[in-house]
This record gives sequence, structure tokens and C-alpha cells, in this order.
Amino acid sequence: MESSRVVYVPKGSVSQIISYLNSNNFSIAKDIDKYLLYFIGKPQSGWINIGETRLTRGDFFYKLSHSKAAMKTLTLIPGETTEVFLKTVSKDFNLSFDKLYKIFYQKSPFKEGFLAPESYNLPLGISEKHLIYYLINYSWKIQKEYSFKIFGEYKQNKWYKYLIIASIIQKEAANKHEMPMISSVIYNRLKKGMKLQMDGALNYGPYSHVKITSRRIKEDTTSYNTYKFKGLPKYPVCNVSKEAIAAAIFPKKSSYLYFVKNKKGVHSFSKTYAQHKKYVKKLQK
Repeated sequence: MESSRVVYVPKGSVSQIISYLNSNNFSIAKDIDKYLLYFIGKPQSGWINIGETRLTRGDFFYKLSHSKAAMKTLTLIPGETTEVFLKTVSKDFNLSFDKLYKIFYQKSPFKEGFLAPESYNLPLGISEKHLIYYLINYSWKIQKEYSFKIFGEYKQNKWYKYLIIASIIQKEAANKHEMPMISSVIYNRLKKGMKLQMDGALNYGPYSHVKITSRRIKEDTTSYNTYKFKGLPKYPVCNVSKEAIAAAIFPKKSSYLYFVKNKKGVHSFSKTYAQHKKYVKKLQK
């Protein structure tokens, strides 16, 4: 039979494991193979190192029961873009960035902001396809659980809008305590029909860690350029933490319309442009 080099096996009974493998394109006979697995030994849970892509059924089941894969930890930091993250993945796991990128955009429901920032324990030898499938399935689970916890339901378009706002908050906030206030500024400016004019929105894709310059603001013609276009970008800027999502859903009530980072590394908020200019002038001194 044919297999990938590493296989993920969930916890559960032998019958549940067989059903899972069948749903993931492994041709397992429910009755005959069930008894064969009982004889060889129940499959281990987690990532299993199969090693070969073509082998006998007996060898495949033996590997499931006796071989654990070597693991490596991969961390997605809140605020990182998917493109930059996948470049790190390709280097750490010796995989093709082009394949990772292509499969992600084929399978992910959102172009950006979908992956759950977390430390993932993944097997060496995993393929591009299985790695992306695992990240997407896990992120689906996390996002839906969080949406149900807050709203009692999951509506994709509604959730997507919150991810866009959360991604700007994630890029702009100095810490998680500032996030609800940054969120209030975003909503206040949107309500007044003002452009957001936030640098963080331009830290998308390959520009995740690039300093925003006046030239970049002048030349960037994407919807991420909130200096040129009113409203929110079409897509999230980056992958976001639960704290940023919570801030997007529950902004702090305020009349603030401006903020600037001060010498302490946090932001000073202003209700008027005149007050904002004073803070900027003080910073320049």
C-alpha cells in the first residue's frame, strides 16, 4: 500500500483510528484490518514515522504500532505574516516554500490571518501537503471554538471582519493591555469616515518587519495602504492572538482618534489633532 513518510494518528479506539485513516485516503478494511491491528498492536497516537511510501499492509500496521517520528517545535508568533512564517517552516523542515505557499492558498478559507499563533510539535519528514493540512485543521478548530465561546455560533464573514481589525491591532499595539484602546481608535475613525492612517497595516506579507517610510506610503497601491484608502483592508495583515481578536470584538469605549508611540515604548492617545501634534512635537524633542 502507499503511504506518506509520516502519518498522524489521533487518540481513540482501533475502530475510530481505522475510520480516521480511511477518511484520509488510506484504504483500510474495517473488519479484516481491525483484527490484524489487534494482533500486531494498537496504533500509537501522534505522528508516526512510516519511513517508506510503498510497503505491505503488515509493515504499515507494524510501523503504526512501533515507530514514533522525530519531532521539532515550530512557533508562530502573534503578528507574523503567513508568508514570512512559511519561509521559516521551509528552512526548518527542509521543505519547498513554493509548495507550502501554493497549498496554503488553495486550502485556507482566508488569504491571511487564519493560522493560530502557537508552538506546534511537528515531525521531521512531514510533507508540504500534510503540514499545511495539519495547521489549517488545527486553526479551524481553535477559531471555531473561540467564536462559539463568544457568540454561540461561527459565521465566517462576520469572523473574517474581526480578524482584519484584530490584525491591525496586533501590529499597532505595544502590548496586550493597549489592544482594546487601539481598537476603539479604529472604530472611532471608521465611524467618522476618517482614513485609519496606520503604519501597521502596511506590514503585510513580505513586509512584516520592514519599517514604513513616506516613499512606501506614496507607492503602495494595495488596500493595506490605509493612508490612501478609507475603511479596512480587504484582508487581515497578519496572524493574530486571542487577545487581539477579543479587543476587535470588545473595543474600549473612548473618544480617542489618534495615538503615537512615546519614549516609554507605549502609546499616547489623543481626542484632537491639536493634542496629537503636541505629543508628536514632544517626542521629536
